[in-house]
Amino acid sequence: MNKKIAIIGGGNLGSAIARGLLYTRTMKPELIHVTRRRADMLATLANEGVTTGSDNIAAVKDAKIVLLAVKPYQIGEVCEELKGHFARNAILISLATGIENKKLVEMTGSKHAIFRAMPNTAVAIGESMTCLAAINATPEQEKEVEQFFARLGSALFIPEELMAGATVLAACGIAFALRFIRAATQGGIEIGFSSDLALKIASQTVKGAAQLIIEGETHPEAEIDKVTTPRGITISGLNEMEHQGFSSSLIKGLITSFKKIENVSK
Repeated sequence: MNKKIAIIGGGNLGSAIARGLLYTRTMKPELIHVTRRRADMLATLANEGVTTGSDNIAAVKDAKIVLLAVKPYQIGEVCEELKGHFARNAILISLATGIENKKLVEMTGSKHAIFRAMPNTAVAIGESMTCLAAINATPEQEKEVEQFFARLGSALFIPEELMAGATVLAACGIAFALRFIRAATQGGIEIGFSSDLALKIASQTVKGAAQLIIEGETHPEAEIDKVTTPRGITISGLNEMEHQGFSSSLIKGLITSFKKIENVSK
C-alpha cells in the first residue's frame, strides 16, 4: 500500500498496528505516521523509520486512512482538534470501544467514510481477528478497509450492534486465551516440566488446536471426540475441569466484560 496512514494514539493497540504493518510488509515505514502525547515512547517505531510525533494535525495531513486509536474518553477532544484537517477522501477508522458510528459522524462533523474496527494485539504479528462496521462508506471503501485489516490477520464485517460483543470475544478474548496458556504452563510445572519447556508445549498446543478449527472448519467438540476414549486420561481431565467450573467460569467472564462495555457505552 503506497498511501499515507495516520495512527492517532500510539498506545498498546495503535503501536501494535504500526508494528503489524511493518511485520507484514504492508507499508513502507515512512508512509506510517504515529502520534502520542509522549512521543518519546514511540522511539522503537521511530528507529524503524516510522514518522512519529505529538502533532495530530500534521499526522492526518494527506493521510488516506486515519486510525483513531485513543481511549473512548479522549476521542471527542481528538475529533474536535482534527475537524476540517482530514484529507478530502480520507477514511476514518475508530478503535474506541463503545463509540457508535453515528456519534463519530457528529464528532468529526464530516461526511467521510467512517469505520469502527476492533482488532486485538495479535495484529502486531499479522494474526489479529478484526471485526468491522461502517457508515457513509461505499462498497469500494469497505473492500479497501477489509483488505487492509486482512493483511494483519482476519477481517470480518458484522452488524454494528455486535461490536461490543466482538470486543469481548476477540480483543478481551486474547487475554482469556493467554490466561489459559499460563494456567496450562503452571500445570506443566506441577507435573515435572521446566517453566520454559512447559510454556513452549502449552503455546504450540493451543496454536495447533486453533488451526485445527480454522483450517478444518470443524466444531471443537468434533476434535475433542478424536482424543477422548472410554476410560481414557483425556476425558478424565476434561470432566474434572468441568466439575471445577471451567466452561462456566469462562462464559461468566465473557458476560462480565460485556456488561462492563455496556456501562461504558451509556
